[in-house]
Amino acid sequence: MPAELRTAIDPTRDAFKQLFAHAPAQGPVHMLNLLAFRERTEDGLRTGRQAYADYGRAVAPILAGVGGRVIWAANAHLAFIAPPDEHWDEALLVEYPSRDAFVEMLQSPAYQAIVHHRTAALRDARLIVTTPLPANLPSG
Repeated sequence: MPAELRTAIDPTRDAFKQLFAHAPAQGPVHMLNLLAFRERTEDGLRTGRQAYADYGRAVAPILAGVGGRVIWAANAHLAFIAPPDEHWDEALLVEYPSRDAFVEMLQSPAYQAIVHHRTAALRDARLIVTTPLPANLPSG
């Protein structure tokens, strides 16, 4: 499989280096999540959506504890402008008060105790680090 088509579920050590090199230290960051669920988890006990719902319930208080919040979540129906075989099941946008708040959450023992639900749920994922533009800029 070409490198650009590999699946990605969990962050790598290099991803953290890139985060610190490219995401600003100050101000909010928005994480755009593109999620493709497994039909069933490897143990066969849950669907990918069920496992992700378990993750969502468990991560909510941890996310709130670092000042984060889900801005929106949506079912994904079609990757309209994308490679022909690309498909996502859900998209969501999560806001953190800072890059460091995001990292704090990922490294917390509470998060480490529940992240297995996310890993079990996903067949593929993208997590795109963004910062909000000023509201007076035209979009598109």
